[in-house]
Amino acid sequence: MNASVPPLTNNTPPLCYSINSPPFEDSPSIASAYFSSIFSFLGLTSNLIAFVVLIKSFRRTHSRSRSFFLIFLGGLVVTDFMGLLVTGSIVVSFHVTHFNWRQIDPNCHFCNFMGMSMVFYGLCPLLLGAAMAVERFIGINLPFARSTSMPKGRTVSMVLMVWLIAGCIALLPLLGVGSYHMQMPGSWCFFNISSEGNDLAFSLLFSLVGLTSIAVSFLLNTVSVVTLIKVCCGQDSTQRRRDHEVEMMLQLILIMVIASICWCPLLMYILMSAVTADPVNAVTVLSCIRMATWNQILDPWIYIMWQGSLLRSLLHKLFYPEVISRSNTYCYGYASPPGTKSWTPGYTSCFAGQSFRESTPGLTGPGAPS
Repeated sequence: MNASVPPLTNNTPPLCYSINSPPFEDSPSIASAYFSSIFSFLGLTSNLIAFVVLIKSFRRTHSRSRSFFLIFLGGLVVTDFMGLLVTGSIVVSFHVTHFNWRQIDPNCHFCNFMGMSMVFYGLCPLLLGAAMAVERFIGINLPFARSTSMPKGRTVSMVLMVWLIAGCIALLPLLGVGSYHMQMPGSWCFFNISSEGNDLAFSLLFSLVGLTSIAVSFLLNTVSVVTLIKVCCGQDSTQRRRDHEVEMMLQLILIMVIASICWCPLLMYILMSAVTADPVNAVTVLSCIRMATWNQILDPWIYIMWQGSLLRSLLHKLFYPEVISRSNTYCYGYASPPGTKSWTPGYTSCFAGQSFRESTPGLTGPGAPS
């Protein structure tokens, strides 16, 4: 009896390999390496370009609310970039080298690190989206509740707080609430989706935190949009134009829509699997994970494309069509149009519609030559 105990102890696999133990019979194909490499390259390049665009926008902006919003966007870009860099490098390295996890990580430290990274970088964009929705809700609906002298450091503290919350949730499996396991086809680790014990608790926690963040974003953004529509289309619209508020809300709505489309399938599948105790399909989980990865690739293009004149002109046509019809005065000649930053005294020819007049800065009114 005593002689049989050591072999049983020695043959017991580590926790992360207790369900799926590498090496697997199905060897990864070269297509998987191409797929992971292309996803990682597109995501890293897009987020890097978006980060440069945000830095330039932050330096040019003079609006306090706009600067707060850009800080949140910067935190989101950094999170997406680091998430793709950490998880993508591990997955691509596996498909290229075909390393054996049991040999290089016998104690599951590396697997736990990747599982933590998947949870942390997965929850951060959803939590940041909810935090941005709260900030915009307060700025639009309760402007006097937020001090105009609030320092930008407080916004940075909010981003750090979101990272801290996501980090604490990612650490829970190491403390016994849930567990990280090797996932098929052996290139990544994630928490065990189960309807039993502590794995059930963590599955519910992860899915409900993600779904709650999306629901909060949807609710607060809807209220903020309704408020902006009333402001922009009301009788006092000419005195209370909020071009930058509308721009920020449209960007935030696009972020919310992309996050909902990319993450809801995975979050709903985890929730339903944990509640109904249905067996987890590895192929379905992998497909949902790949779909969620698109969120990190598509997010930065919102900031990149928004800098184009096409989106800005479309915005003004949708919300301020009367401005274009009233301001059909065009000027040309030796000076820029009066009222612009580059206007200098000089001779200018201006016309509005079919009427035509020539004026100088010193001649206005009926005495101007015609």
